[in-house]
Amino acid sequence: MQRPLVPLVTFVVAAALLCAGCSGESGSGSGAARGSGKPAGPDSAADHGAAVRAAVAATERSSARIDERIELGDGTTQYVISIKGAFDWAGDRGHLAVDLRDPATPGKTSPRMDEIFAGDTVYFGGFAEMEGSWGSIRRDRAEAHYALRAPMNDPEHVLRQVAQMRRISKVGEETVNGVRAVHYRGTLTEKTVTQRMAKDMRAKVATMRKQIGGLTVYADAWIDRSGRIVRTRLDWPLGTAGVKATMDLTDHGKPVRAKAPAPDEVVPVPQVGGPLSG
Repeated sequence: MQRPLVPLVTFVVAAALLCAGCSGESGSGSGAARGSGKPAGPDSAADHGAAVRAAVAATERSSARIDERIELGDGTTQYVISIKGAFDWAGDRGHLAVDLRDPATPGKTSPRMDEIFAGDTVYFGGFAEMEGSWGSIRRDRAEAHYALRAPMNDPEHVLRQVAQMRRISKVGEETVNGVRAVHYRGTLTEKTVTQRMAKDMRAKVATMRKQIGGLTVYADAWIDRSGRIVRTRLDWPLGTAGVKATMDLTDHGKPVRAKAPAPDEVVPVPQVGGPLSG
């Protein structure tokens, strides 16, 4: 379902990230400024990878409050997508509110979408023209249409990508939202970046890789002393363009309430597009 209220789809992130005119290699810009935190070689990263995977598994056995910020731009214009709510991985339920805004015009009303995750289905609504009804799609059929976006903003997808980090180094201990956490840094392969991505977008990624001779997407994970993820960050810099997605996880283990809409309020759809849905 393509929402008519979002002409912003014309500002496709793919156009910003995958443009033929992007200068420099994928490792330039903000990613190149990471200093001493450059990912280590595969041999020295073996134990770090196990730590990250164990933290992802521990997080997926529980629940957390979600606060995700996705920053994307083409060097001239920047947009911010905000995703907030709570998710229970163990219970297969959650609720999220998604909005998109231009920081240059803070007073402007932002497009917004509400999501409810219940079992194998995602329900989405909140649009004025839907008049209280909801669309629905199976979680396993939803696709990502933009770089570093999860299908229907599913936080489980983000954690699965983080679990596949490569060339991991241990940056050190830091404080995240008042919690002491160990910071790990690595990279994602093209296969991981394009998981659950729509076919046309995968083709654009492949074209971009050929044009610049490779791609580098950075991944970071912060793990608290209980062995759970408290922050993830995916960063794809391309000169002055790029996209960065930071997801904070707090209130681990607290109950999450998410009730599916009544069946007569739901319209199943085969696919969902637009920048709010990923």
